[in-house]
This record gives sequence, structure tokens and C-alpha cells, in this order.
Amino acid sequence: MQKSLFFKIFLIGLLAIFIYVPLTMIQSTIWERMRYRDEAVRSITADSVSEQMIVGPVLVIPYTETWEEDSVDATTQKVMHRQMSASKEHFVYPNEMQVVGKVSTDQRYRGIHQVLVYTGEHTISGDFNLPVLASLVSKDKTKSAVSLTETPYITMGLSDTRGLQNFPKLKWNEQVFEFRQGSQLSAFTHGIHANIDGLQLTAASTVKFKLDLLLDGIEKLSFVPIAKNNQVTLSSSWPHPQYGGRFLPSPKGRVRNESGFSANWNISALSSNAQQQFNSLESAGHAVRMTSASSSTEDAGAVPTSIDTFNVSFIEPVNIYSQADRAVKYGLMFVALTFAAFFLFEVLKQLPIHPIQYLLVGLAMAIFFLLLVSLSEKISFVLAYLSASVACIVLIGFYLSHVLRDWKRGFGFGGALTVLYGILFGLLQSESNALVMGSILLFAVLSAIMVVTRKVDWYQLGKAVPARIA
Repeated sequence: MQKSLFFKIFLIGLLAIFIYVPLTMIQSTIWERMRYRDEAVRSITADSVSEQMIVGPVLVIPYTETWEEDSVDATTQKVMHRQMSASKEHFVYPNEMQVVGKVSTDQRYRGIHQVLVYTGEHTISGDFNLPVLASLVSKDKTKSAVSLTETPYITMGLSDTRGLQNFPKLKWNEQVFEFRQGSQLSAFTHGIHANIDGLQLTAASTVKFKLDLLLDGIEKLSFVPIAKNNQVTLSSSWPHPQYGGRFLPSPKGRVRNESGFSANWNISALSSNAQQQFNSLESAGHAVRMTSASSSTEDAGAVPTSIDTFNVSFIEPVNIYSQADRAVKYGLMFVALTFAAFFLFEVLKQLPIHPIQYLLVGLAMAIFFLLLVSLSEKISFVLAYLSASVACIVLIGFYLSHVLRDWKRGFGFGGALTVLYGILFGLLQSESNALVMGSILLFAVLSAIMVVTRKVDWYQLGKAVPARIA
């Protein structure tokens, strides 16, 4: 009795699963295009510059500590006095540090893929509270004394020094010092440093500093809040920033509109562990450097990631591949809804639709997603979505007007598909509300099916029209 009806439902389910195969292939194509885009970023990074992270400035004071160490001779039982010494470094962090940066963006291409690059004009200023050299003696050592063994220097860690577009000079009170290559650090191997000749550490004092940094990078710019009080202000004509890291900009100092953005960070050492992390990383890096002749710290990367940072990323407003990937995830649901609509039409109108016709319509809906990703590589995502959806709706509407033997029925289904594609576009544009919108859609569809079929006698239907349904 009901075998023909159940067989048709089973066959439609198999066709829906079959359509999942090309959908999966299309999704694999999208992932492949994503990898090509990532390779484009890596290619530009290899050829020019990478993401940038700025650490510092930090004042490094190299010194030697000498002390006496007593020991008892095992044979004579006499107390022996030995002179010991150790080379050390003392880090002085800025007390106040202000960074004012203006960032301009540009686009570089690898094939069809574009990558955002930027140039940052940064003015970094502030002050250091200089210690007295004698205060660096260790409290647990006998007759300890310290002396400068090398010239103190200001160091700055940079992820990629290829991005430097100027020759920075450090204004140190009324003196000017030129920066040189290399950070002279163990953990933060890439960067620049400036020797502070004639630095006197006989009395506590405060020194003001200032430098201008013209720095290129790609996609993301990060800072380490190394000072006691950090104030960073960034502005750009790029209207689509994305903030990240341990700290977000102040809500009152954050502005974004079509002409660009500006953001302000105010971070104190009370809320950041950057200074302690810097000390730990340098201690670990120094130990590795002392125990190994190889430059293993150079190979580890320019700037360690285990330190507090905040950043801004210059992102495209629409990532076509992530949008297309999200769209494909709804593909099977849309095919299933369309097949369900066809089956209800068969039941209610008693007009049989052949499984091949189900299959062709399902494949047309799958091709929509391939059209979407291919067109969006050439034109804007919105225009690509509109073009792909119109093409598929017109094709399916024209085809169904003949299959269903009535142009009104065909274009009625076309209108329903228009609503369906409109809902899908809304789901893609509202990522944070996608779940609730999708749930409401499924509930609405189920409600419509239950209302439309509320008077259908499925037992009688299976007896009366087995041939037509099959």
C-alpha cells in the first residue's frame, strides 16, 4: 500500500545525499582558494615585510659585579677568600611612554589575491628614571661592587627590520644618538639599538627621550606595553580595523567611520606583566646563548609570542572565502527544503516529478555556490551573490515552468527561491545572529509544511495514487 510513497521519500533522501557530494567538492575548492590566498600573504611576507610588533624602548645597563666568597680549605682548615665576578644586565623601563601613530594602507597583489600592507609613522616619546649604579649590588653577596663594563644602550625589538623606512635617531635630553642594527638582546633578536655614550649613573635622575619611527608591515601592527604607563594613539584612513591582544582600546577614545578610525590605549604596569615577561624571556635567552655556540635564538623568531601585546589588524570588510564557505554549509539544507517543496507539490497537486528532475534542480542549486566564489574573486561579494543567485533562480524558474506544465508554477518556485537566497544572504551578513535566524527559518518551514499538510490523509494517499507518486 504505502511502498510506493515510502520508496519515493527514500529516493528523494538519497538524491539529497548525492547532491552533498558536489557541495563537498565545492567546499574543498573554497578551502584550496583560501590556502592560495594564505600563500600569497606568505609570498609577499618573504619578498618584502611581515606583521610588525614593536617592543620598547628599553634601557640596558651592562655591568660587572664583583664580590668575595669565603670557603674553608679541607686540608688546612683555613678560610680562603676568593674574588668572584659576573657579567649582568639591568633593564630600565620607561616611566611614561607615549606613542602617536598615523598608519596609511595600500594593497599588493599576487595573482588575483590582494593583501593589505601599511606604513606607520610613529612618534615615540617619554622618560626614564635612571638608577644609581651602586644600587645594583646584590644584597646577598659579601663586599659586592659593580662597575660598567660596556656602554649602556637603548634597544627596541622589531619583528621585521626590513620594514624600517627611515634611519631613526634617538633624542636623549639634548643629545642625539643614531640607532644601529640589531637589538643586542637574547630573546628579541631582531631590532635596533643606540649606544648612550657618557651616561652617568652616579645619582638618580630623569631623562626624556623621543624618536620617530617609519615602519612598514603587513595586515597587523602590535605593541608591547613595556612602560610603567603606556599611552598609544593610532589613526588611519582604513575604515575596517580589528582590535586584538590582551588589551582593547578605550571605548571613549575609539572612533570608526567611513573616513577611517582612531583608537587610544591607556595601559599601566599594574594591569600588564610585560616587564616580568621581558625579564624572564631575556634570562632564558641569555642562558641559551651562554650554553650554545649556535644562534638558536635567531632561528626562534624575531619576537617571542609569550608576552603581553595589543594590536590592530587591517582587514578586508568581507572575506569572500569565509563567506562562501559559510554559504556552502547551508547548501544541503537549502537543497533539502527545495526537494521537500517538490514532494509536497506532488502530493497536493498530484503532478509527478521525475527523480532526474529533482537531481537537475539540486545540481543547479549546487552550482550557485561555485559561481559565487568564482565571481567574488573578480567583483564585489554582494554583486557576485546577486549575479549567481539571479542566474540560478531564472534557470530553475524557467526549467520548472516546463516541468510543472505551468509558467505560474515555475515562477512561483522561482519567487520562493528568491526568498530563500535572500534569507541566506542575511545569514551571511549577520554572523552573530546566524544561529537564531537559521532556527527561526527552520521553524517557519516546518510550521508551513504542517499547516499545508494538516488535512492530508497519508494512508489514503498511499492507496489512491501510488503510480503517480512513484
